[in-house]
Amino acid sequence: MLFALLCEDRTDAGSLRAETRPAHLEHLKALGPVLKFAGPFLGSDEKPNGSLLVVEADSLEAARALADQDPYAKAGLFSSVTVRRWNWTVNNPEQA
Repeated sequence: MLFALLCEDRTDAGSLRAETRPAHLEHLKALGPVLKFAGPFLGSDEKPNGSLLVVEADSLEAARALADQDPYAKAGLFSSVTVRRWNWTVNNPEQA
């Protein structure tokens, strides 16, 4: 099953995203095929202000556990993380 992780940065996070980014990227690489895609949301100033990840997991609880393991989450970058079941119906390379 696929799950979308919708992560909103704290407005007072300052440089926490930049400081934690190397560990975050290593974490994402280590997920291998579990991670389908990921990237930051951008504000009107073109600076990152959140993240979108789509992961494969057996359950909502397993997807939330993946979200909790992210170095950004562990560092307290996010004000909120929403985990939602997602169905990739258009342009899914696994269905090509």
